[in-house]
Amino acid sequence: MDTPFSTQIRVASQEQHAEAETSPFMARMLGGSLGVEAFARYTEQLWFVYRALEDGAGRLAGDPVAGPFVRPELMRTAALERDLAHLRGVRWREGLTALPSTAAYAARIEECARAWPAGYIAHHYTRYLGDLSGGQIIRDRAERTWGFARKGDGVRFYVFEEVANPAAFKRTYRELLDAVRADELVRQRIVEECRRAFAFNGAVFRELDQEFPLSA
Repeated sequence: MDTPFSTQIRVASQEQHAEAETSPFMARMLGGSLGVEAFARYTEQLWFVYRALEDGAGRLAGDPVAGPFVRPELMRTAALERDLAHLRGVRWREGLTALPSTAAYAARIEECARAWPAGYIAHHYTRYLGDLSGGQIIRDRAERTWGFARKGDGVRFYVFEEVANPAAFKRTYRELLDAVRADELVRQRIVEECRRAFAFNGAVFRELDQEFPLSA
């Protein structure tokens, strides 16, 4: 039998996924050797990425390829803005800046949303499923390290309140991937775009690592 497309994506991107998960910045941040400023800076970068994803979602809701993946219960921008208001204060937008790697990442998502909906799926998959899964580890460590209220302001981004059963949701999502309306050539391009998405994410971590080189 043919390998399900969701499995192809997962297997093909395992190496890049592992590299992102074990980045020095993330390891030091989650290990408690960086201050809350590093966590706030990381949250800022997520805002740029998710704004690109969710602005694109509005344009793609009716698209036959990407449309099925546009799920309101996943939307994260409002939660990120609440977190940033808690971390930076009510005027958080005034000092908001994207790292060069973040700007490139967001620009690629916007390009896919505008010109290649199938490619948008790759970025949607790598971000939402990653934060729905591994993001819970980040939330737990952040709560323990910096004293955020459990699932409260500062870590609301990681709280998918409208996803009642994450395991069931992820099964449904994988079924959507398996049924994506694309031929084999396009599917392989989607796989490559997944690898590219993880590479963008890794580049963001490397720049953050340079910005926070010492324990804070």
